[in-house]
Amino acid sequence: MIKIYTSPSCSSCRKVKKWFEDNKIQYVEKNIFSPGFKKDDVKEILWKSENGTDDIISKRSKIFKEQNINVDDMKIDELLDFIVKNPSILKRPIIVDDNKIQVGYNPYDIEAFVPRARRIAEMECLLKQCDNYDCPLYDKEN
Repeated sequence: MIKIYTSPSCSSCRKVKKWFEDNKIQYVEKNIFSPGFKKDDVKEILWKSENGTDDIISKRSKIFKEQNINVDDMKIDELLDFIVKNPSILKRPIIVDDNKIQVGYNPYDIEAFVPRARRIAEMECLLKQCDNYDCPLYDKEN
């Protein structure tokens, strides 16, 4: 299941949710400012990120600057607690599936979240090897 970590005022978060809805891909939205945002969420995000905190923490955030934070000096539990207590330091949105994450809205990279079976079916329609009239790529004229 795809999870999208969002904040209410984030325009990129709205773009990501609209993209998933337009492509009829189910997701679960998790507001990082809600009480439901837990250490396990942060662990999953960190585990799947390629570059750890560099991928997900905004060093331009107000809290990061005001408190002169050095995440490299924190033990993992301290870091997880700090992020849960200060979720505004996270870049947004963060899209997570079973294997990967994507931070921010990128109209090209987000296509990696289209299920593999659908990508194969659309490619077949594109190559004119099927009669799937529901496929948006199917050319009804030819």
